[in-house]
Amino acid sequence: MNNVARPRVAIGFGGCVDLIVDSVSLLNKTGIQPTDQPLHHDYLENVEQLAQSFAYFFAPGAAAERFMLNETLFSELVEGARDLPGNRWSVGGNAPVMASRMATEGCDVLLGGTFSTDFTDVLSQHITVAGKVIDEPDIHLILEYPSGARWGRYTSRRANRYIIHSDANNPYLSSMEEFAQKLIDFKPDLLVVGGLQMMDNFPFQSGEREALLSRLGRLLSSSSPQIGIHFEMASFVEESIMEDLLHYVIPYADSLGMNEQELPNLLSSLKGSNITVLSDPNPRVATVLDQMREVYRILNQRDKEASAESRANGARATGKPLTRLHVHTLAFQAMIVSRGSKWKNTMSATAKASLTANRHVCGSNDIDTNKARLIMDDSFSVSRQEGSQRIPLQETRPVSCWSEEDYEICVAPVLVCTEVYQTAGGGDNVSAAGLVLQI
Repeated sequence: MNNVARPRVAIGFGGCVDLIVDSVSLLNKTGIQPTDQPLHHDYLENVEQLAQSFAYFFAPGAAAERFMLNETLFSELVEGARDLPGNRWSVGGNAPVMASRMATEGCDVLLGGTFSTDFTDVLSQHITVAGKVIDEPDIHLILEYPSGARWGRYTSRRANRYIIHSDANNPYLSSMEEFAQKLIDFKPDLLVVGGLQMMDNFPFQSGEREALLSRLGRLLSSSSPQIGIHFEMASFVEESIMEDLLHYVIPYADSLGMNEQELPNLLSSLKGSNITVLSDPNPRVATVLDQMREVYRILNQRDKEASAESRANGARATGKPLTRLHVHTLAFQAMIVSRGSKWKNTMSATAKASLTANRHVCGSNDIDTNKARLIMDDSFSVSRQEGSQRIPLQETRPVSCWSEEDYEICVAPVLVCTEVYQTAGGGDNVSAAGLVLQI
């Protein structure tokens, strides 16, 4: 037996039970007719808005998550989903999904969230829960669809999911105080924050959300500078929450994880333009790398300016430079890691993330190449700038890494699963697997 200590990871916040169903079967069963008007809605109040919003994301195959104000309609959908053949229940929420993956990969985990006892019973023995026990867990409906699924006149361009919840617990980050107390003795190597999209378009009282995020910001800024802090992005559509995150959360994280929808969303917020609700669900490598470089540059420029201002006022700088950025897309994994930073094994971590993507979506630990295909081109440009270097994909060394300015970039193709078992939780599994090898 080896005596290598298990890395210690603290992860917040929230958790729920996912009820996973085939989207088109559920819509047909509950009599929700295809709309002739795909429309983006910030939140859902009736059947018509659900149909419009679902159609908007289903055709391009983009992931989305929406809060449903209409509890009656939500209950009816859950009841319909309970009786649907082939439905599945699973532990849900960014934090528990990441915690489960990290426990599987050899970490000891402190998980912040409010759970029911039957929920905590199924968690790994390497996970300690900080938070109140509740009787009824919140149910989130995961409407999955494969590539080529049809609903009325719409056909999905790729496999993905549309998530609906009517969750009144998780937006309040109710486990934060207990989590903060247990954090002191737990002494983590890494602190992960996720699940904040539950606050998006939630009907808070005025000032409530800002107060919660401000408390979270204090928790992050007061943690030891040696502890890595990772923030896992999600589907945010409300501009004011993006502003709050850029003020209270992102400056204290030295690592960020996100998908191909969340990256342009963050970038447009950083540049002060409107949020990009729907981005290309199959972006090219060069496009993603350019967006990553820009996010990295802008956030580190902001950190420098904030630190200089603190010094000028004789205060201690509490923010951190961004030293790690991981973007997971359907076709590839891309990472930027600052040279000389605490994050190690970038090449292996990128490869691990890529393999985890296939295993999670196919629902199998074995990688079956007959059920997978590469959709990344056989070579890619490192940037959209003219005359940029092209890197060929080598079968013997599929992960490509190279150095630029003060960082290293690694890109790994994903063997995209063609017989999809589950897309929900993909990003959380992939991000967590990538982090484990770097702490």
